[in-house]
Formats: sequence, C-alpha cells, structure tokens
Amino acid sequence: MTAPTRIAYGEDPSQWLDLHVPAGRSRGLVVVVHGGFWKAQYGAEYGAPLAKDLVGRGWTAANVEYRRVGIGGGFPATLDDVDAAIGAAARQDPTGAAGPLVALGHSAGGHLAAWAGARTRFERWADGPPLTHVVSQAGVLDLRSAVAQHLGDGAALAFLGDAGEPAYAEADPLAQVPLDVPLWAVHARDDDTVPFEQAATYVQTATAAGADATLVEVTGGHFGIIDPSSPAWDACVEVLDSIG
Repeated sequence: MTAPTRIAYGEDPSQWLDLHVPAGRSRGLVVVVHGGFWKAQYGAEYGAPLAKDLVGRGWTAANVEYRRVGIGGGFPATLDDVDAAIGAAARQDPTGAAGPLVALGHSAGGHLAAWAGARTRFERWADGPPLTHVVSQAGVLDLRSAVAQHLGDGAALAFLGDAGEPAYAEADPLAQVPLDVPLWAVHARDDDTVPFEQAATYVQTATAAGADATLVEVTGGHFGIIDPSSPAWDACVEVLDSIG
C-alpha cells in the first residue's frame, strides 16, 4: 500500500484531497467526506482512517477536505468544494475506474454526500461527474429539521448563513428526493448528536417518492460508525461490498 497523493483542487488551503490507490485493480472510487457540523475546527483527519481502510479493501479512496464555516465555507462555497473535489478525484484517479463512483460521508459529510447525489440537477454544478451511489453515515439528511432543532448549537443555520428560504431547494437532501441513485442511510438509534429520525424520515420520504433508499440501523452512537474496528463500520463495508 503506497502513501496517498495530495491533490489541490483549488487555491484555498482547505481545497485538497488525499487520493489512496490500491495496488491491484480498483473496485471503484469512494469519495470520503468528513463531518463536524460544517465547522472549521473539524477536518479531514476524521476521514483518513476510513480511506486507509477502504484502499486496503481494493477501493480507490479520496479523503476530501473543504472550506468550512469560519474559514470561507458555508452555503454555497462548501457545496462548490465538494463538487470540485469529486471532479478532481474522478479525473486524477490513475486506475481510471469505470466502476462505481460513491460518496460516503459522516454527519455533515453525510449531508454533503447525499447532496452530491442530486447536485447535477442544478446549473451551478451540472458539469460534475454524477455519482452512482451514496452512503450516509449518521448524516444530516433533513436540513430544515436540523435548523428547527438547533442541532450542533445552530450549526445548520450557520451553514446556510443569510441564504434564506430559497437555499433549501439546493442544499437540503430531503427536498431533493427522489434521488436518481441508491442511497443507504446508516445510522445508530443511540446517536445523541444527529437524531436517528434524520435517517428514518429521509428513507421513508424517499421510498414513498419511488427512490432506492435503505435504512441500515447500527449501534455505537455518533462516532462508532467512523471507527474502522467497529461493527457499525462493518455495516458500511457490507453496503460497499454489495456495490462493487
């Protein structure tokens, strides 16, 4: 296993990704999007163990950093970064994988991964490579509810900034159902940071709208799901194994 390659997809210090490439034939590309309620104090170090684990399982993995609230991020800059990072990872993947292009994200990263599954509907991001699958790990999938419940001490409202009501159509995964690609919402009922109902409501609404959406219930709270030694992460691996 070789060291990852650092790729800058923009000029800002937060616009980079680490591309991990397997030794043999790649199973496809997984874009790992870290969480932290879109806040500046949380970075790509949370995604690094997952990318390392995935490359050992034969996936090309891109661990993405992006501008967060407080350092140039928020709506729509953070969305611009995720779109650009997916494009950069797909272009610079030396395996040239013709297989799956998966976004896997935790917490706020789950929001960004689900959003990325719908992003090409909008003119601003229409030219980006479309995803084939989404895996949300304890994701914020109902942005309007997150604002109403003041999740993360008002983090969702801080992410939206002064964009106002029109931003929900472009930024809220629940407003974008049905997705054109399958989504798995992997979430622990004992999560005390992002409520389990975020996943349950999304999947119920999406399936009623005809989407391919699956709720995968795990245990381990909010962070067990990003621990490569945990059963919750094993559940994510099982989802990926079903893809490619």
